[in-house]
Amino acid sequence: MITWTTIPAGRFLLGSDAGPDDERPVHEVEVDAFDCAIYPVTQSQYSLFLDATGHERVTAHGLPPTEDLPVTSVSWIDAQAFCKWRTDVGDPMRLPTEAEWEYAARGRLEGALYPWGDTIPDWVPQRGKGPLPGPWAVTLGEPNGFGLYGIGANIHEWCADWYAGDYYAQSPSKNPTGPASGLRKASRGGAWRHDITISRCAQRSRIDPSFRYTDYGFRVVR
Repeated sequence: MITWTTIPAGRFLLGSDAGPDDERPVHEVEVDAFDCAIYPVTQSQYSLFLDATGHERVTAHGLPPTEDLPVTSVSWIDAQAFCKWRTDVGDPMRLPTEAEWEYAARGRLEGALYPWGDTIPDWVPQRGKGPLPGPWAVTLGEPNGFGLYGIGANIHEWCADWYAGDYYAQSPSKNPTGPASGLRKASRGGAWRHDITISRCAQRSRIDPSFRYTDYGFRVVR
């Protein structure tokens, strides 16, 4: 069962002047209200999808699925298939846009580096220094201002958008959804296997939508 919280409609400054060129120009964006999953999709939740659909089964560590750990080693295509399955059975959901993800991650802390402020919280394993042996439990730590756990840390989270490095210079000011096409899909958040396991709210990543990495998972919205 996915637990939701409502992210209210609002305006915020998307991007950062302190990051790479693809985070600029910083510009005001308005997003409509949406529901966001409090936790990333877990291994057990994803396993139900695999059992119901026969979708290709790929496991990161060869261990039984658990309720506590986020599912990883899923591609953008896999994540989309999960969302379609849940939608088809009457529980509509989708991947967040980059703008929705960043707005949700900021949790009303306008301009803060991280979802919890300008410093890495004490509860983050090893104070954000990695790599770690694997992902930590989705329930670990404290929620941000919108009640979301783990956002910006632990795993990379797929977004709906195609990625373009110059998109911010041309994106609409309301509910931007990314370029119409591209080669790589956008993702957000830090990951357990990097030297730093938490990312800035504005930090962007991108990979081929068919790739499955052990630190890539997803969080859903509706």
